[in-house]
Amino acid sequence: MVNAAVAGLGWWGRQIVRSLAGSEEIRVVRAVEPAVAANAEFAREFGLAISPTLEDALADPGVDAVILCTPQDMHTGQVLAAAAAGKHVFCEKPLAMSRADAERSVDACLAAGMVLGVGHERRYEPAMRRLRGLIREGQLGTLLHGEANFSHDKLTHIKPGDWRADPRNPAAMTGMGIHLTDAFLELFGPATEVYAAAAGIVSDRPNGDIVSVQMRFSSGATAFASAILETPLFIGLRVFGSKGWAEIRNASHPDTPGPAVLTVQPKGGERWSEEHGWENAVLLNLRAFAQAIRGEATYPITDAEKIGNVAVLEAVRDSVAGGTPIRLAPSAPVAATAK
Repeated sequence: MVNAAVAGLGWWGRQIVRSLAGSEEIRVVRAVEPAVAANAEFAREFGLAISPTLEDALADPGVDAVILCTPQDMHTGQVLAAAAAGKHVFCEKPLAMSRADAERSVDACLAAGMVLGVGHERRYEPAMRRLRGLIREGQLGTLLHGEANFSHDKLTHIKPGDWRADPRNPAAMTGMGIHLTDAFLELFGPATEVYAAAAGIVSDRPNGDIVSVQMRFSSGATAFASAILETPLFIGLRVFGSKGWAEIRNASHPDTPGPAVLTVQPKGGERWSEEHGWENAVLLNLRAFAQAIRGEATYPITDAEKIGNVAVLEAVRDSVAGGTPIRLAPSAPVAATAK
């Protein structure tokens, strides 16, 4: 059993605590939250010690790992501190706000022999796992293009001054779009170019409520991803290959039970569809993290993908600011992920 501390008891931090209740892989034993009094009842409900600073958790010999659900600008410093304290780290997305900081975090965890997990739970959804299998079996042929959208109105309350409304980065990208670019990096490989646009139409958020991202990959394939903060839930992903195309359409947000439908159109064959039931992908990601800590398996999200997705995020920011495409530098070789 891995004993963990959860830092940050906002919407997602509480979702993670609830997801791990009763887990046989990870037991949450501590919470870190500056607003101790406002979160004391929640901590009591789940039997958690609670304190205001991460240092308390890092100094606790009964804590094996920390799960960071904190503001994005704090991630790098907290990952480095956790690695230095000999704690494994699961960091909610985005891992960092710059490629250089993502590299620092990855390097620090590798040097300390600590596993670094990232909150890209959508990889673990049953329909995504099935699509990944079809691609690896060659049933779609050579991948040519991808299209994806992840939109919802769960965060319409974000106002200027909130950490999610950082004017340097489109909130729709750091909140949802980054899951789509993560999926594309896994399916298509390294990205080489990003061209993005963002806009605010119905909100007063300085970083807008819409982001659109065009991507090119080292394979020559292309992709398009978009996210909107002001419309009802819509989640869909399509992949086009030389032997056919496939589409996933989700009925619910990852935190809510609901099916997803996978539709496949083979070249020269009949279109078919299958429904996949909901599984707690957050829990599956954390389970993979725990298995890597115990040395039972390698954590599925590679270090190159962790760094590469932050590089895409940084390129989105720069492209939105400058209105021009951004070329991505080739990724440097990354050592094997710590186990």
